[in-house]
Amino acid sequence: QVQLVESGGGLVQPGGSLRLSCAASIYIASLNAMGWYRQAPGKQRELVAVIIRGGITNYADSVKGRFTISRDNAKNTVYLQMNSLKPEDTAVYLCNARGIREYWGQGTQVTVSS
Repeated sequence: QVQLVESGGGLVQPGGSLRLSCAASIYIASLNAMGWYRQAPGKQRELVAVIIRGGITNYADSVKGRFTISRDNAKNTVYLQMNSLKPEDTAVYLCNARGIREYWGQGTQVTVSS
């Protein structure tokens, strides 16, 4: 059973930064893609950022220039560096992995509030 464990969420003031981590129990270099999604109360889950096997990244328009996805294959970990956070970034952030199957983490809460 593949496990994805997110960490790094918390409460931060507007304009602040957080770095999320997603530790996988699988060799992530073998995966087609890994990404971060988020889900706010009453809203649909949305893609935040994705990194595919070749290292190409893609971001939601709402986070471009503020968030950066990266990975460390040696640690089987994917990161999401979030800068210039806004209240509208408040959500549960979930890690996603896609290989032959798709896997999800349990999520980590990010709250942006003064």
